[in-house]
This record gives sequence, C-alpha cells and structure tokens, in this order.
Amino acid sequence: MDRRSFLMTALFMPAGLSPAFAQITSWPATALHLVVPYAAGGPTDVAVRLLADALSSKFPQRVIVENVTGAGTVVGTTRVATAKDGHTFLVATVAHAVNPVLFANLAFDPLKDLRGVALLGIVPQVVLVNKDVQASTLPELLELARKRPGGLTYGSAGIGSAQHLAAELLKSVAKIDLQHVPYRGSGPAVTDLIGGTLDIVIDSAATAIQQVKSGSVRALAVTTLQRLAALPDVPTVAETLPGYEAYTWNAVLAPAGAPSTSIAILNSAINATLAEPGLATRLSELGMTVSRNSTPESTDKFVGEEITKWQTLLRATGAKPN
Repeated sequence: MDRRSFLMTALFMPAGLSPAFAQITSWPATALHLVVPYAAGGPTDVAVRLLADALSSKFPQRVIVENVTGAGTVVGTTRVATAKDGHTFLVATVAHAVNPVLFANLAFDPLKDLRGVALLGIVPQVVLVNKDVQASTLPELLELARKRPGGLTYGSAGIGSAQHLAAELLKSVAKIDLQHVPYRGSGPAVTDLIGGTLDIVIDSAATAIQQVKSGSVRALAVTTLQRLAALPDVPTVAETLPGYEAYTWNAVLAPAGAPSTSIAILNSAINATLAEPGLATRLSELGMTVSRNSTPESTDKFVGEEITKWQTLLRATGAKPN
C-alpha cells in the first residue's frame, strides 16, 4: 500500500479498526444501501437519513437510503434478506419481530435469514388521550376502562405496529378491554385522537412530545422504565403496572450470508457515528434513546428477545396470518 492509499484508508476508516484490517477487507467496494421498509418522511426514515449522512463522511462510498414499502414491512425486509450484493442492509423496527405471526408464507425467517449489525436505539412511546376523556392519570384511565369494558377506543398504525403492540400489552397487564381501531399510519390515528374520534393512542415519543406540548392531547404515561427528559412530570406505565415496558426500536440488520468482516466494519462505523454529539443530539430530539457500543451479537440477542416477547403476546390476542 503506498502512502497516499494508506492515508485515504485511515481517513475513511471507522473508528476502532486498523488500516491493515481495512486493507484486507477492501470494503465497501461500492455504495451502501440502507433499506427502510417505510415511506419517506416518517420518524424511522428521518433518523436513518441523519445516520446515512454521517456515515457517508466515514466511507469513501455513499450511503444511500432506500424506501421500500409494501405489506407492512415485508417487501423491504424480503429485499434485504434475499440480497446477494454484500452492500444492502435493513433498518428494522419492532414490526420485524411479529411478521411471522401476521403473514403466511414469508420468503424469510427474521432470525435465520437476517443477522444483527448494530442497534441504533430505542424509541419510547407515550400513552395519549384526547382532552375530553375523563381521566387525568393512568390509574384513572384504567378505572374508567374497567367500568366501561370495550367502551374506550384506541388507534394504531395497524395490527403489529408499535402502537398496537403497546396497547395490547397494556390490556394484558392491566386486564382491561379496549376496542382497537387500526389506521394506515399513526398520523391519521393521532389526528382522530385530537379531533375526539378516538380515546387513546400510544404514540412514538418522536411525534407525541410535540402534540403534548401544544396542548392538543393529554399525556398520561411513558411506556419505558424511565421517564422522558422532555416530559419529566409524566410518570411511566410501570409506576402503576410494575413490569410493563414497550417501545419501538431501530436496528441495522444484514442478510445472513453477509461476510463477518463487512458486518464488523459497518458496526464499528455506526458506533463511532452514534458517539458523535451532533448526531446523538439530533436523534434524541426525535425521541430516540441512542444505543452505545452495540455488537452484532448483542443486536441478535436483542432482536431474538423482542421476537419472543411480542410474538407470544400477539398470538395470545388470537391474531392469525393473512
């Protein structure tokens, strides 16, 4: 390797990897593709585009975000699970954990056909009610639900969405009955919540915080074990229902056959990027609790635990594959 090549390798090399290691792998040889199985403009898409911009400064190749939608997240996930180019990766959310429950004859197995690269972070959710609901605390809401079995409605972005899973877990732990109203996205559900058509939405902190601060809805609880810095006076669900915990997440996954050296380089680059204050601050503003120093192995373990937790819950609700 000549001096110029050595300096270029060192310049673009992810933190923690030696130039010799980068020289041996000579990766990436072409642009990296991060597939987002959601439409452009949503919270996951916005977060991934921030990450892609930051990663592009670490590699001599571009990092391109592709929005591949359809059948929930199945079309985009299939695109990555069957990719053979070695440069295509998936950004998965909690929806990835329940696809086998909701869709028959999937072309992929979420554990066998995809492997972890890095966990970007988790995104808390917030239990929201419209301003006319006669409950100012979570205990009051649960009491109201017990007095009116099936009389309160909750909206979600559809069966298997983060909102749906969080609400079904609340129903299970609190032993209450709520009527589910699925939408084609969380935005329309929140719009109807504000308008009074729905009673409850358990929405991502990325969008819920803004609605709460505007006064258009009321926040009763946060779904993670810790309170949110942006809503310090809003208690956690677990303060009323010990053991309750729900959130969505963003994890980068690779096809099962991707080379371990490539995964190691991308993992190192992602961890170095997430450690940068500028990106960490931007992601925090989107409601994400940024992961620190995840490994491919810890990401696999995390996804496996999420699959077990949410598939067990969803099957208990009677959900069947389409």
